[in-house]
Amino acid sequence: MYIYVILFAAIAFEVLGTMLLPTSQNFTKPLPTSILFASYGLSFYFLALVSQKLPLSIVYASWAGIGVFSVAILSYIFYKQALNWQTITGLFLIVIGVTIVNLYKAQY
Repeated sequence: MYIYVILFAAIAFEVLGTMLLPTSQNFTKPLPTSILFASYGLSFYFLALVSQKLPLSIVYASWAGIGVFSVAILSYIFYKQALNWQTITGLFLIVIGVTIVNLYKAQY
C-alpha cells in the first residue's frame, strides 16, 4: 500500500508541474519555472522508485491516466478552460481504464 502513496506523490508532482506551465510564461518567470522543474524532478524520482516495485505498464498507465484527468479538471477550475460532454466522457473512460488495469493486474 505504501508504494501507491509514492505513486500518488509522483502523479501529484507531475500535475503540479504541468499546471505551472502557463504560469511560467515560457520559462521566463523564475519562481514558477523553478517550482515546475523541481516538481517534474520529484515526479520522475518517485516514478523511478515505484517502477522497482510494480510493473511499468501499471505504473505508467496510472501516472499518465490520472495525470491527464487531473490536469483537465484543474485546468477547467483554475484556467477556465472549456470541457464539453465528449471531453468529460473521455476523461471518465480514462479513469475507468486505469481502474480496470489496476484491478486486474497480474501479481508481481
